[in-house]
Amino acid sequence: MSDQMPEDLDLGPDPSLLLVDDDEAFLRRLGRAMERRGFQVQMAGSVAAALAAIALNPPAYAVVDLRLGDGNGLDVVERLRDTRGDARVIVLTGYGAIASAVAAVKIGAIDYLSKPADAAEVTRALLARAGDLPEPPENPMSADRVRWEHIQRVYEMCDRNVSETARRLGMHRRTLQRILAKRSPK
Repeated sequence: MSDQMPEDLDLGPDPSLLLVDDDEAFLRRLGRAMERRGFQVQMAGSVAAALAAIALNPPAYAVVDLRLGDGNGLDVVERLRDTRGDARVIVLTGYGAIASAVAAVKIGAIDYLSKPADAAEVTRALLARAGDLPEPPENPMSADRVRWEHIQRVYEMCDRNVSETARRLGMHRRTLQRILAKRSPK
């Protein structure tokens, strides 16, 4: 985690932050870095633990991993939005896809960051003002990654129906299944 701290952090009257990730080492490192920035950090390693934390004390800020051992982080985002509509939520994941980013924003996340993201990036995203545009990426996506993202978006639009997705993309169903079984290209 980056230790470079912005000089003037305005966390507002409620600096409570919920971090949700099933990678315990990452969770602890990010938690320490965010505490040094002035956040009051609460950590959860599962959807169930996060939902319990929200029920007790809904935080003003949250960073939620998309894929957790016991479910989907989008469920946590939805619950937080229902409980505290002004919460600023970031979805953080190692399995970045445009379709999941769109889904996260539609249900109330203010940003979507791909792992590895450091504490400085997370802080910038949490405190960004409405209308701020993110900086262009230093390493834009490869052509293979753009293709994979398009396939994922169409797959999500087809409600994860492989046959319908293959038909819309004009490819053989087995070819699509092989592509979907692989991890995203860099």
